[in-house]
Amino acid sequence: MCGYQAVTEKKKDQPPRIVESWSLASLPPVSETMLQQWRQLIEARTGMVVEPNRTTFLQTNLASRMRELGLSDYAAYYRRITEAPDWMVEWSVLVDRLTVQETRFFRDIDALRTVEQYIAELPRQQLSQTPLEAWSVGCATGEEVYTLCILINEALTQRGLKPKFGVTGTDISTPALNKARTGIYPERRLVEVRPEIQQRYFELVRPGQYQFDRALMKKACFVRENLAELQNALHFRMQIIYCQNVLIYFKKWRRREILRHLTERLAPGGLLVLGLGELTNWQHPDLERLSTEHTLAYRKKSGA
Repeated sequence: MCGYQAVTEKKKDQPPRIVESWSLASLPPVSETMLQQWRQLIEARTGMVVEPNRTTFLQTNLASRMRELGLSDYAAYYRRITEAPDWMVEWSVLVDRLTVQETRFFRDIDALRTVEQYIAELPRQQLSQTPLEAWSVGCATGEEVYTLCILINEALTQRGLKPKFGVTGTDISTPALNKARTGIYPERRLVEVRPEIQQRYFELVRPGQYQFDRALMKKACFVRENLAELQNALHFRMQIIYCQNVLIYFKKWRRREILRHLTERLAPGGLLVLGLGELTNWQHPDLERLSTEHTLAYRKKSGA
């Protein structure tokens, strides 16, 4: 495991100088009581749960940030994140480290086909009169948002309709959202993009880096939002809510609370897509489960 250690390096005719070596040292020691304080703080502020089996993940990311700040004590960093005047700025940096953001375009093809089928079945009159509004919950660096932009744009164009739609991406990480707004991605994030789609929507701007279609980027909007505070969200009557690989970070009671708020913000007849296996034995009186084998999806009842 990586950690922090100060070692000396001596050159000829010069006094020893301190060199910071993290790659060869163990992590700074920390008590279970201190780790529990960190877990409680993270859950209280974000709703996310750091399970005991992810202790190394938590400790490593805390230590990494402590190194950058010149701190070697977890308690001192805890005070910095809770008492310092600029704690909100530092908290944003830490949350970015603690949220998993490794994603890619067209990540779950089965879920995306469910969205595609849903759009194909919507009445032409509805699509021609009212812009289609979609919401990507926990959008990280934006690949999911732009994937939905491509999918919706293709679906509407194929039906001979003007592409009137918008996709909102929300995430708790400000740095991740800033990356999303640039629309520039490494080649590895495009591994599942079909060649004709890549040619149509991506431009090589430098070796290994692709710029997403700038015109279609105008259909996307990115907003910082905490899932633990969804009751304050301003999104309403969304036609599609896409929430995948997000609920796994929360306790079961909070997952149900999040889904209740998402359901309230779904338009009648709207589609809610979740990650398969993220929630079991859950149902809502306003939703009906779709008979999809590899996707967990619900449709809001028209009279709800």
